[in-house]
Amino acid sequence: MHNTVKNLIYIEERIKSKANHDKLPTIIAVSKTFPIENILPLIEHGHLHYGENKVQEALDKWSDIKFKANIKLHLIGGLQTNKVKFALRIFDYIHSLDSEKLAIKIADEQVKQGKKPKIFIQVNIGNEEQKLGINKEKISNFYKFCKNLNLDIVGTMCIPPNDSNTEEYFSEMKDINQELNFKDLSMGMSGDYLEAVKNNATYVRVGSKIFGSRN
Repeated sequence: MHNTVKNLIYIEERIKSKANHDKLPTIIAVSKTFPIENILPLIEHGHLHYGENKVQEALDKWSDIKFKANIKLHLIGGLQTNKVKFALRIFDYIHSLDSEKLAIKIADEQVKQGKKPKIFIQVNIGNEEQKLGINKEKISNFYKFCKNLNLDIVGTMCIPPNDSNTEEYFSEMKDINQELNFKDLSMGMSGDYLEAVKNNATYVRVGSKIFGSRN
């Protein structure tokens, strides 16, 4: 058995031991920067959900294999408005909606392409100046704006501050998600996915714990 598959199975077992809700979260294998050869063992194992940061890299890497294997691709990096039309061609999920301008562009493009990705609102949970995302006090109004555009908003996403008690922020995100009655919550990475799972994350984004580190 390939190491990446062993790593995935280990993570799945750890999640099962920590999850406090019936439906286990989906593991997004963050395959950004790794060539398709490194990812094939997971695809052959039957894993379906993969995360990429850059639109062009995803197009180059996944266009040939995605539809053959019923892969679900998640855009977990920031999205520029001039890349939206390309993003909708390849991604099933967008985790980084962070502005009205971007929301309008996605709404226009999904009509043109006849495709409707599932979208997470990126929340700046720590109100950090250098980070993208909607201020947590403005999420409710932003969600209403997006619904009026007929976007398929399924939940929220966050990347908590690095030097913080991540579980405190994850707990706050859980509350925000419940208040808005969202079904999905995208949070947690290789270093903190178990804390995210304990706070009702339904998608966790795990890269290095599956694929190892890129040198």
